[in-house]
Amino acid sequence: MTEQTATDRPTPLAERSADDLASFAREQREAYAALKERGLKLDLTRGKPASEQLDLANDLLTLPKGWTDASGTDTRNYGGLEGLRELREMFAELLWVAPEQVVAGGNSSLTMMKDTLVDLLLHGGVDSPRPWGKEEKVTFICPVPGYDRHFTLLQSFGIEMVTVPMHDDGPDAEAVAALVADDPSIKGMWVVPTYANPSGSVVSQEVAARLASMETAAPDFKIFWDNAYALHHLTADEAKSADILSLAAAAGHPHRPVMFASTSKITWAGAGVAFLAGSVETVKWYLGHLGKGSIGPDKVNQLRHAQFFGSAQGVRDHMVKHRDIIAPKFAEVERVLTERLGGLGVATWTRPKGGYFVSLDVLDGTASRVVQLAKEAGIALTPAGSSFPLGDDPRDRNIRLAPTFPPLGQVTEAMEAVATCVLLAAAEQAAEERSS
Repeated sequence: MTEQTATDRPTPLAERSADDLASFAREQREAYAALKERGLKLDLTRGKPASEQLDLANDLLTLPKGWTDASGTDTRNYGGLEGLRELREMFAELLWVAPEQVVAGGNSSLTMMKDTLVDLLLHGGVDSPRPWGKEEKVTFICPVPGYDRHFTLLQSFGIEMVTVPMHDDGPDAEAVAALVADDPSIKGMWVVPTYANPSGSVVSQEVAARLASMETAAPDFKIFWDNAYALHHLTADEAKSADILSLAAAAGHPHRPVMFASTSKITWAGAGVAFLAGSVETVKWYLGHLGKGSIGPDKVNQLRHAQFFGSAQGVRDHMVKHRDIIAPKFAEVERVLTERLGGLGVATWTRPKGGYFVSLDVLDGTASRVVQLAKEAGIALTPAGSSFPLGDDPRDRNIRLAPTFPPLGQVTEAMEAVATCVLLAAAEQAAEERSS
């Protein structure tokens, strides 16, 4: 937060007198009434690319030039289940893996995650004694706050979820190690290693090494390593993802990680390319099951992506253009929250160096109220608790903010409104606590 002098630093609500608190609450009610009268209609719910970001890839509409890949294969025809070699080589470099360890698929990495889970449940993995579906219970570890679609996917298959805290350097590795050591029902965990959703955390090499090497009661424990934001930097200080596949192989658990990534927020969300990476055996296992229901991905789309980027450096250069568009929006979130909430003791928030979200923690027990107030004032926020399994935030404090999609001016309006709602909810709670 910005520095303040002793004279202009606001007094935290918890330290204010009853009269001052009553006056503050009255001011917030008036501010909120004025907010509702504006009839706003703003949305900070999903982390979607803005139209300006999508426009960056419009040259895809002129591609591909020709229809053969680097090997001379006709991409219009059947085959090539593993995807185009040149595109796999490009993203293998970006993801720190070998091309033989990468599959290039359709446009959705979430679909690849679902397929992997289904195959594990029906058939078991390359190191499984039996299919996961034949186990009495299957449990996943979910770092929180985390990605709601991961949790929804597990819930849809009846997979139980247990949480561990997500820190600045990644999941609480010792908490994870303690859980997996004695419980064979814990078959896997989610990790968004670089610019995590929603906190922006980056998994350190040390945490990654601990997760890769820890002993697990389940012999086929998996780390679903969702590298969705690995290239989505907000500053010139670009974080590098930990090399989980090499770490796991060196620790004697080469089949433990399954990595996912996509170009969904790099080119077009609805027409990109998704990737899966793992040990050579894991890739063979995945393709073996995939081949029962597919004869190959959309290789024409893969070819045009390969031509559009040209090289791994071409991808990096393209992402600088994204940064120029969205970094000012994140700066505006930081400015408004600091100016409106700083020093009052009513909220904390992350200051990510990449990714698509800001994680806002308000006073315990008020997140749901903040979201309700925002809705009534015309501002759509992700439901409180969305960053926790089953939507249950035990402290009712976390709200995920997604500033990428709206224009900058709307980000300012929305954040000013959010700040007003946070202050009113805090004032209401403080008044209630003082009266009880």
